[in-house]
Amino acid sequence: MKRILFVCLGNICRSAAAEEIMRNRVVHAGLEKEIDLDSAGLSSYHQGDPADSRMRAHAARRGYRITHLSRPVGYHDFFDFDMLIGMDDSNLSGLRDLAPGLPEEQKIYRMTDFCRRIPADHVPDPYYGGDSGFETVLDILEDACDGLLDFLTQQEK
Repeated sequence: MKRILFVCLGNICRSAAAEEIMRNRVVHAGLEKEIDLDSAGLSSYHQGDPADSRMRAHAARRGYRITHLSRPVGYHDFFDFDMLIGMDDSNLSGLRDLAPGLPEEQKIYRMTDFCRRIPADHVPDPYYGGDSGFETVLDILEDACDGLLDFLTQQEK
């Protein structure tokens, strides 16, 4: 089983949405027994909180139901997961700082590296913006999750 952890700052917008979008893709592909998903934040500020209500509302309009409760990235995550996928440079830097060693650091990926249609170098944080920011994030995440699923299924061949 491949285990993937999506990571952003607070785990209430981007990473929680990425987890749910990817879960949708995995279930649709019938790969629930091969791919396990979770998300976490570099900050513990929102620990135990549901995803931001605006992100939940925008995601629901696209058919996603985000139920994840925020949790911080832990030391054990570097050993429990095969891939830790950050949303932006700050997330990647934070993950690298937390990585116990080089083998664990090599598990860190950038979410937008999996984009196929949308030219993005990061998933922007929509927290302080308006509706269009949440829609942009969902567009990028849908594209990146499609690419990630292709990447994972190509590895299996």
